[in-house]
Amino acid sequence: MPKHPVWVDDMIGRDALKLRLVLPMLGALALLPSNAQAQDAGLGAAGELVDPDILRVCADPSNMPFTDESGEGFENRLAELVAAKTGRKSVAYTWFPVVAGFVRNTLAANRCDIIMGYAQGDELVQNTNAYYRSSYVLVHPKGNGMEGVETIEDPKLTGKRIGVVESTPPTANMAANKLMRTAKIYPLAVDTRLTPSMGEVMIKDMLAGKIDAAVMWGPMAGYYAKQLGADLTIVPLVKEKTGSRMSYRITMGVRPSDQEWKRTLNRVIRENQAEINRILLDYNVPLIDEHDNPITQ
Repeated sequence: MPKHPVWVDDMIGRDALKLRLVLPMLGALALLPSNAQAQDAGLGAAGELVDPDILRVCADPSNMPFTDESGEGFENRLAELVAAKTGRKSVAYTWFPVVAGFVRNTLAANRCDIIMGYAQGDELVQNTNAYYRSSYVLVHPKGNGMEGVETIEDPKLTGKRIGVVESTPPTANMAANKLMRTAKIYPLAVDTRLTPSMGEVMIKDMLAGKIDAAVMWGPMAGYYAKQLGADLTIVPLVKEKTGSRMSYRITMGVRPSDQEWKRTLNRVIRENQAEINRILLDYNVPLIDEHDNPITQ
């Protein structure tokens, strides 16, 4: 998912998404507001957080469209929203690449208080309620004979050169339908500080005719198609009958001990879902509801 959902990078160690320093000194604790004051301000329990006045985010410095150091990602924008709605003075980041060890070296080490995007169900963090749901998608140029294809099982895909990132959920479905024989495999682990995102590379390869289609995580497909001005068909793969599931609920991740902070974030999500959706749709993220219907506003 992301790079993939953060479960990718930690579970893959996120398919990759398949994804505590010491307590503050007693003198510093005396400067913190009381739990009651913090809750009244919408800050969660002050004692749970690294800093109750600043939203401290654990993030990858080069993982568009999710986060980057210049604040251009949609998770950067969501962090600004959360900060505003919880009375934070500002947002600060602990930067660490989303690879194996991401959670251990950031959130679990008390270097930050929130991971903005994390697939629901991963045990490395405590999940908030989901704030969006998306899926892997089939992407192809319009008018290339794939109109109407809604599943990886469709015979129209046989013999096609389809791009896919190694070890992600779609590879199992593609293998079951003998599509890996002609697939172009893209690496899962890349240093995006030095090389482009594989999402960007796949879309460019498709536009150059190097591949006929791609199966990729929806937020990446939507973002890079929009960025590159590509007239592409993007089909959420929500009708697969066998193999790995293609859709995932994305949450915010907090420490398992941070119960009041989780409740605060759940309230922010509940009260601001429409604005959250607008931010995601600005980045062309394919959003789907619990019945697999597209969300367009």
